[in-house]
Amino acid sequence: MLVSEFDYELPAALIAQHPAPQRTASRLLHLQADGAIEDLAFADFPRLVDARDALVLNDTRVLKARLPGRKRSGGRIELFVERILGSREALALIRASRALKPGAELIVGAGVEVKVEGRAEDLYQVRFSQDVDSVLERFGEVPLPPYIAHKPEADDAERYQTVYASVPGAVAAPTAGLHFDEAILRAIEARGARIARITLHVGAGTFQPVRVEEVEAHHMHKERYRISPETMAALKGRRVLAVGTTSLRALESAARSGELEGETDLFITPGFEFKVVKRLLTNFHLPRSTLLMLVCAFAGKERIFEAYHHAIRSGYRFFSYGDAMLIEA
Repeated sequence: MLVSEFDYELPAALIAQHPAPQRTASRLLHLQADGAIEDLAFADFPRLVDARDALVLNDTRVLKARLPGRKRSGGRIELFVERILGSREALALIRASRALKPGAELIVGAGVEVKVEGRAEDLYQVRFSQDVDSVLERFGEVPLPPYIAHKPEADDAERYQTVYASVPGAVAAPTAGLHFDEAILRAIEARGARIARITLHVGAGTFQPVRVEEVEAHHMHKERYRISPETMAALKGRRVLAVGTTSLRALESAARSGELEGETDLFITPGFEFKVVKRLLTNFHLPRSTLLMLVCAFAGKERIFEAYHHAIRSGYRFFSYGDAMLIEA
């Protein structure tokens, strides 16, 4: 398969730059199993679930992962923490005028020293002079995606985070979950549906474009996940509705490996056999992206592209702060 097969034209005006006024105020496109499309409001979502369903939420919490800084020699850099390895160690993307060598010294925040210790593919292994968690909390910025043009604002610290986020470790939000508030979660439970939680820490790879021509040549970044035995028990005998592609990848990874905790680089493309997930709630994804390939695998490329073209004609808002889509397999 060619990456170009997953391209489409999107008017720039449809890229959501800010969230809806309230979390549940987004629109919801319901793509049914027979290909029919229903235009709804996200507030309608609870009536689409019942006692047959188990919703799986990703409870990862987004770190303030973006740190502006400089080289000790003076040149500007931006350090993007991808994964915390220890109290003072991390893997990071570093944007600089040229590639950095082991031993390079950086300054972030109010004089916090960071030393480059080595490379791990396209990430740098770095050591901070202070605890990483503390540095990010004091000096880090919300890691908004590159297609959001404004600098992080006060509202972004709350709205680029799900209401049920509890386990720190992600550098991007599981954005399908941004539509939920506590009232709508209660309404879902009142319908008899079960709500279960998993953790998958979304990595920096979610921002990286696919740079190869053939889909099969692309390799995913590894991301950490954990699924509790209680969650697995809650899914038995129910239709599994994954809230977000991250929940889906964690569940399908565990189904293949038999491991409820570990790392996954599962790359889901058309032809993939789904073992767990029957319904998927997600946002609208970038052209040529691995997430668009995933939803095409889940529902069929023709159905997804028909739905996307309908969404564009109907003025839906796209990407992280955009509208939602419920897909029936």
